[in-house]
Amino acid sequence: MKKLMMICGMLFGMVVFAKAQDGGRPMGGPGGRMAMNPEARVKLLDEKLKLSDDQKTKLTAIFTEQAAAQKKAREEAQGGGDRKAMMETMQKMRADLETKITAVLTEEQKKTYTAMLQEQKAEMEKRMQERRGGN
Repeated sequence: MKKLMMICGMLFGMVVFAKAQDGGRPMGGPGGRMAMNPEARVKLLDEKLKLSDDQKTKLTAIFTEQAAAQKKAREEAQGGGDRKAMMETMQKMRADLETKITAVLTEEQKKTYTAMLQEQKAEMEKRMQERRGGN
C-alpha cells in the first residue's frame, strides 16, 4: 500500500508540476483533465536538464510509447477489471518509464532528475498532509 501511495504521489506530483508550469490554467479535455503530450513532457525536462537533441528525440519516443501503453491499460480496465491488477500494471509501467528515462540521461542529469522527483514527492506529501487536516 505504501508503494502504491508513493507511485500515485509521484504521478500526481508530475501533474501538479506541469500545471504550475502552464500558469495554473485548466488542462482541458473531458472532465477538465488531460495528460501532457510527449512533446510537452520533453520540453519540461529540457528546461530543467538541458537535454541534447538526441536525448529529446529518444525521450519523445519513450513518452509516446508509454502514453499508448497507459491508454491501452486504462481501456482494458474500463470493463470493470481487477483494480489491484491495474494498479500493479501501472506501477510496473511507471518503474519501466523511470528506467528508460534515466538510461537516456547523463550522470549529472540523473542527479538533477532524481532531485526533481524527490521535490515533487515532498510537495505531494505536504499537500496530502494538508488535506488530512495537518496532522
